[in-house]
This record gives sequence, C-alpha cells and structure tokens, in this order.
Amino acid sequence: MPGEADIKLQSYNIRKNGGLYRRYFKRLLDFVLSLMAIIILSPILLLIALLVRIKLGSPVIFKQQRPGMNEKIFTLYKFRTMTDERDEKGELLPDEVRLTDFGKFMRASSLDELPELFNILKGDMSIVGPRPLLIEYLPLYNAHQRRRHEVRPGLTGWAQVNGRNAIGWEEKFNYDVEYVNKISFLLDVKIILLTILKIIKKEGINQPGEATMKPFRGSTEEH
Repeated sequence: MPGEADIKLQSYNIRKNGGLYRRYFKRLLDFVLSLMAIIILSPILLLIALLVRIKLGSPVIFKQQRPGMNEKIFTLYKFRTMTDERDEKGELLPDEVRLTDFGKFMRASSLDELPELFNILKGDMSIVGPRPLLIEYLPLYNAHQRRRHEVRPGLTGWAQVNGRNAIGWEEKFNYDVEYVNKISFLLDVKIILLTILKIIKKEGINQPGEATMKPFRGSTEEH
C-alpha cells in the first residue's frame, strides 16, 4: 500500500496535470447546466416544496453543514424527507421511524436532492463528484480516503453508480478516490447517464435493515 508521502505526491501530480476540463471547463459546465436546470425545473421544485410542506410540515428545506473541496464547510440544501417526531424525552425518533412513505419515494426518485442545484450554482458542489458526507467523519478518514476532498462534492458520483448505499464504506471511498484520479468529460457524462438509469431502476437506495446506510465508524484498511 502507498504511504502518506506517496499519496501526497500522487495528489500533487494529478492536480498539476489535471487537464483543461478538470481545471476550467468542469466548473463552467456546472454553472451553466445547474442554472438551466433550475429554470426548467422551477415548476417541479415549487410543486415538491408544496407537497413537502403539506405532508411533512416546515421547514421545507433541510439544511446541514457538510465538508466540500479542501474540507471547506458549506451548507447543503435538500428537500426534507423526515418528520420531527420525538420521544417522551424530546429526542428525535430513529430515522426509519421518521422516514414516511412520501419521504421514501422522494429518496428513491432522488427528488430530495434537487435543491443541491443551488449548491452547484454557488460553487459549493459539482454535478459529478464524491457525495458530501458528515462533518464528524473528517477525523476518521485515512490519508487515502481524505483525497475525496480534493474536488468539489457532487450531486452524483462514481460510487453512486457503482452501488450507492448498498456497498460498504471502504469500497465507496475507493470509488471516490478513483474518480479524483480519473476525472474527464467522458467519465462525467458516463456517470450522469448511469445515474439516470439507477434512479429509474431504484437501485442501491439503502443497506439492508437501514433507512439509508450505517454510519461510518472509521477505516479498517491502512493506506
């Protein structure tokens, strides 16, 4: 396995020789395509917002701090998919209890992710890239896994079309880093097309017995 010094050198070489698409055109395409999508999908966005308000209450938009490129923290936007049901102690009930049938449909169809188009427009995210995960995972990554933050996080990514939440964390992070190493226009197009296919088939939405995926507790692999 490569050591930390090897990983840093590999990372530097990839950034240096990343090509025009990686360094310039990818962000331009993200901006143009996200703006077009927001304009075209605005009636659908408004309709979903209304349905979320009726079925789940307010706030309609779920906001959470996530680490982005270079681990810079940003506010992620998603449509709400869970209720605020609490136990007698005032603590939130488990995700699987608060996730309604409507919320499950939103996640299965990925409609809950549409507000992330505004994150892409702002430059927090990209259309394609490693998914933005929780802040509390940051201290748990090894040097290899941390490389997923060398690029903007994505609305969809290489790990999402290779199993999404049905694969383990180690495999998911390996796909993320593989994407970082191989970013290209053709790979992004491939991932977008495969994402559409995955959404239609509703594959990899969750791990067995989980509302989505078990929390990451740290790596069992050394790199």
